[in-house]
Amino acid sequence: MNERDSERVLALLMEQGYRIVSLPEEADLIVINTCTVRKKPEHKVYSLLGRFKRLKERKPQLKIVVMGCLAQQEGERLLDRFPQVDMVLGPDRVDEFTKGLEKAIDGDRVCMIGFKEDPSQRVLLPPFRSPRAYVNIMQGCDNFCSYCVVPYVRGPEKSRPSQEILKEVRLLAKEGVKEVILLGQNVNAYGKKSPGELSFVELLRKIAEIPGIERIRFTTSHPKDLSEELILAFKEIPQLCEHIHLPFQAGSNKILKMMRRGYTREEYLQKVERLREVVPEIAITADVIVGFPGEEEEDFEKTLDLIERVRFDGLFSFKYSPRKGTLASRWPDDVPEPIKARRLEKLQSLQRKITLEKNKALEGKVLEVLVDGCGEREGQLRGRSRCNRVVNFMGPLDLIGKIVWVKIKEGLPNCLRGELLLEEKEVLYA
Repeated sequence: MNERDSERVLALLMEQGYRIVSLPEEADLIVINTCTVRKKPEHKVYSLLGRFKRLKERKPQLKIVVMGCLAQQEGERLLDRFPQVDMVLGPDRVDEFTKGLEKAIDGDRVCMIGFKEDPSQRVLLPPFRSPRAYVNIMQGCDNFCSYCVVPYVRGPEKSRPSQEILKEVRLLAKEGVKEVILLGQNVNAYGKKSPGELSFVELLRKIAEIPGIERIRFTTSHPKDLSEELILAFKEIPQLCEHIHLPFQAGSNKILKMMRRGYTREEYLQKVERLREVVPEIAITADVIVGFPGEEEEDFEKTLDLIERVRFDGLFSFKYSPRKGTLASRWPDDVPEPIKARRLEKLQSLQRKITLEKNKALEGKVLEVLVDGCGEREGQLRGRSRCNRVVNFMGPLDLIGKIVWVKIKEGLPNCLRGELLLEEKEVLYA
């Protein structure tokens, strides 16, 4: 979501004649897009602001904007604490960025936070040409998981009008975009609060009908709302890629209940089993937290057991940190930091092993790859398979933006290395 918000701001600024520079010292405007889901990114923002304070002392005309979730959470307090900040902008006010910036340039210190009732957004194309593009379909969340700050900083669940979304995707397709990634805190809930609106699966089908769109992805999908209709869509909609991000957060029913996740480990495992019944080759990634209040060793072992059972293709794993305003922040943070660190390392070590084994299992198979840029080595291209793995291979630059077939030569810990096939081959695994 933050990446797409950054793209929207860049598009607005480039309309006003701004251009990107390489170094902060060269800038007339610095925009910091923030996250507050965990403690670490919040601390990074404060460190950056300290660095930019010295820069602004040398260059008083410089304007500094803090936007995103931390901006929404702290609001005026950011202006009070950091006199070098000229504007604070919440994530639901991105479309008003240039209006606020005009006031800041005139010398005002601006705070624009809060949530709009109207979910419509101005259709803004990404400022850089790419075969892949993010599309916001909804904003906010109504789940109020006990650890999660998102409902407080992104607001209540709101679905964008489907006609607005379809217009944006059609424009992207005309610009050469082949893959769209639909964004929302809980995409499964799309349209449920908008009478007469399309359901999420109906929206997927409409997008699949747009000429030029060859791939569709979405994130994030909440397990409690993962319907049979959506599971079957992976088989019925050819453009829908065989990958789902399905956060589970913990493997212990005790912890899941405290997290207010709305499902049990048994229900989660049943959803995974059903996904693999319908699409055996589907790649599944997830989020997981260790060290949640009350997590005992037995609870953590149940999390490891769930990881072993599912064998995820990848995991985003984090140590719990209290977030201001959440229910869990009122509870004792009773798992000591060294234990959190040990558990996280044990979990990540297990997942690294599984990911490498799954990548190795793809050696010798042929994957469909959308080429989206250059690799790290000279002459190397980079792309993504339908199962969302990064694939590196040697090839000419004119393949960027195209879909090609690549035979996998080596499965590595974080990517695949392959060889470009010059003729179309039967898809063995996609």
